[in-house]
Amino acid sequence: MVAKIFIDGEAGTTGLQIRERLAGRRDLEVISIDQDKRKDLEERARLLNAADIAILCLPDDAAKESVSLITNGTTRVIDASTAFRVDPAWAYGFAEMDKGQSERIAKARFVANPGCWPQGLIAGVRPLVEAGLLPAGYAVSYNGISGYTGGGKAMIAEYEAAGAGASHFMPYGLNFAHKHVPEMTAYTKLAHAPIFVPSVGDFAQGMASFVPLQLGQLGVVPRGVELHAAIADHFAAIPDSFVEVAPYAEMAKSAALDPQTHNNTNTMTLHVFANDDRAQAVLVAVYDNLGKGASGAAVQNMNLMLGVDPRTGLV
Repeated sequence: MVAKIFIDGEAGTTGLQIRERLAGRRDLEVISIDQDKRKDLEERARLLNAADIAILCLPDDAAKESVSLITNGTTRVIDASTAFRVDPAWAYGFAEMDKGQSERIAKARFVANPGCWPQGLIAGVRPLVEAGLLPAGYAVSYNGISGYTGGGKAMIAEYEAAGAGASHFMPYGLNFAHKHVPEMTAYTKLAHAPIFVPSVGDFAQGMASFVPLQLGQLGVVPRGVELHAAIADHFAAIPDSFVEVAPYAEMAKSAALDPQTHNNTNTMTLHVFANDDRAQAVLVAVYDNLGKGASGAAVQNMNLMLGVDPRTGLV
């Protein structure tokens, strides 16, 4: 049976990337809206209700509107906005979050695709909280750098117009109220919101995120190998995982931390670096903000919902 897929917002960066990943698949029929009817509610409603799976690549309010236009009991939804990410009626679309998450996604009617930034934090911190190596009350800070495509059409236009004059490194979200913070807090199992300082670089896509840990503040101080083992064991137990854990090694720098290492893939690589004498560590995640951070994750979730190999159409 050929599944009908409607990408509501297919002209945006995430939608275009999803279309690329679906190109050539014989198990799918991608149905599209005519350009002159993109704002026609009646036509959008018709296509949403005709789809087996609707993938929403829209701002929050528009995504909520699209969901309200679905009047049947069959169309399943993957939403790439922040509108439903902490809604308990929606499955959170980070399949590697725990052992049962891919099955929850597979069975769900409504799936909230994760934000790009939260996945790096969740992937590193949640296994440590679950293993008891970090208490839920631990004060976490989180930072990193992402390509400018993560900022949407406006930021893409700004950087491309600036050319060589574009900022090489621009921190933002300095009011500590970034839209990703609620899902970060919920799915890391932390008791308090992390301090989150994202930055954008003058490259199109890719990202590297960092969680520094002052382990000396803990009553029982875990060693670097223990942190690494807990994270590695977590992801080794996840079927069809796109998350890799690099071998534990002491080093001062690594070319593998280039934010563009995994561009155009759905891979995430986690690294653990530690100095046991100083009781300090840092967790690093490298992945593509348009791949595992957005469009790749959406296709992975769609595959799970359709019951096909999760790697179909992905590298």
